[in-house]
Amino acid sequence: MIQMSKKEIDSKKAEETVKKTVDEAADVEAASVKAPDKHRKLKYGAMFYVIIALVIAVVVILNIMVNVVAKRSPVKIDITPDNRYELTDESINAVKALDKDVEVVVTSEKDYFTALRNYWESYYTGGYGVPTEIPYDMIPELLDKYSVYAQQGKGGINVKYVDLDKDPDAVAKFKKNYNGDIQRGSIVIACGDRVRVLDANEVNNMMTVDQVAMQSQQLKFLFTGESTLTSAITSVTDAHPVKVAFVKTMNNIAVYDEQGYGGYAESFEKELLTKNGYDCTDIDIAQDEISPEDYDMVVLLAPSVDFTEDIIKKFSDFLYNGGKYDRNMIYAPDVSKTNLPNIDEFLADWSIKVENNIILDETNAVGNSPSNIIVSVSDSETVGTLPNDRLPIISQYTRELTPITKNNEAIVKEVLKSSAESYSADITQDEPEYGEKGERDVVLLSQKQHSEDFAVYTSSLLVLGSPTLADQNFLQQTSSVNNASVLLGIVNNMTGKEKGVVIADKNLQSSFIAPTAPQLKKIYVTVVWIIPFIIAAVGVIVLLRRRNK
Repeated sequence: MIQMSKKEIDSKKAEETVKKTVDEAADVEAASVKAPDKHRKLKYGAMFYVIIALVIAVVVILNIMVNVVAKRSPVKIDITPDNRYELTDESINAVKALDKDVEVVVTSEKDYFTALRNYWESYYTGGYGVPTEIPYDMIPELLDKYSVYAQQGKGGINVKYVDLDKDPDAVAKFKKNYNGDIQRGSIVIACGDRVRVLDANEVNNMMTVDQVAMQSQQLKFLFTGESTLTSAITSVTDAHPVKVAFVKTMNNIAVYDEQGYGGYAESFEKELLTKNGYDCTDIDIAQDEISPEDYDMVVLLAPSVDFTEDIIKKFSDFLYNGGKYDRNMIYAPDVSKTNLPNIDEFLADWSIKVENNIILDETNAVGNSPSNIIVSVSDSETVGTLPNDRLPIISQYTRELTPITKNNEAIVKEVLKSSAESYSADITQDEPEYGEKGERDVVLLSQKQHSEDFAVYTSSLLVLGSPTLADQNFLQQTSSVNNASVLLGIVNNMTGKEKGVVIADKNLQSSFIAPTAPQLKKIYVTVVWIIPFIIAAVGVIVLLRRRNK
């Protein structure tokens, strides 16, 4: 047995001690190396979750902010050349001024307007051989804008789309205040017990061919929908509408030549009065009464026969109103009827004479016809402020009017006149006699007044030289003709009606960027979902890679 000396044992112990010390030092060094790495991983892991939480918080806050802003102001940007998807200042101010809630019910889904667009674009493109854009999708876009801008006032506009096939009772509540049928494609506008229904035909006619452009062999379209919608909204919120008796028949026979003047009477009633909030009722002047308690105004256009003294007395009594006055009447003659002595006597009592002449003007005429004259405003106070006073006012086959002196209290204002280049032609002669050139009265306003307790009450008789001032084309094309603005201004001022605004039609220009509905859907998905997802995915990948370093 080999025995180790004490010296050898001590040497071995010393060697083991050194080795142990070295190993411990190595362990300490290794631990010191691993500690920062573990701390770094912990640090980046915490940052990763903090950043994710911050991103989510920012997205949530931005969505909340956008929703809040969207309720107060539109967030969509209109980049079309004609600014078709934005409301005019007149409409914006009108809906901001609302102090009541308005309910708008569209009796179809939004894709109904896409179908309208596709149908008519195909129809006109095929018929004219050129790509044609007829964007009926403007209608739901503008309805959204009405709702948004109304939030800035005291009232509101709630827009809802319903499918009558699935929910036929959605419009049942309106029928107690509306006698007509409400069918698919209509737009119902209601406030309290006042209901205005734009039927499918009216909605379809919100896009109309520009007749002025057609004369130059150009196919262009006008959008009249904003004027129609704004007028309907303001009319149902009018607590005190003007009630109008529209004289259509006498003993069940039309008072005017229906073929010649029926269209003018219809457009005067529907396009001018009803559209702008006047409550019109068709009456038979021989059988119906026109009580001042029931009506505020009477309209009589182009009578083809004279009236009896009893009927004339109805008009006089209505305007006199038991000495209280405060009633109104509008009259326009038939261009060819000259032997109406009782009507002439009634007009003379208001100091107005309808001459047996028509006004011609070769210098200031529309087209090649000197009977299509351009007239101008001679009393701006009666007409009121016009949105664009540079637009022409057109009248066709116009009888010359003359203020006459009578022993009565009537005050006559010359409202519209022909140009200094105009002249007259006697329509009673086989060989017309022509008058000298000079201005002639086209519209006169006669007023009688009654004072009581420091208040003045006025009855007015407005005489138009021609009912063609209310031609449907002239009233609809508000961006090129001033007839609608002028007539509405006169009637509003005459009746004291404050609400009612004429919105200029939008001339629709061809858009170089005109995506179809499927393309718009793809753009929406790309912008709202795909691009944000890619950005978020890239961010997560970068954070994960940095975390694992």
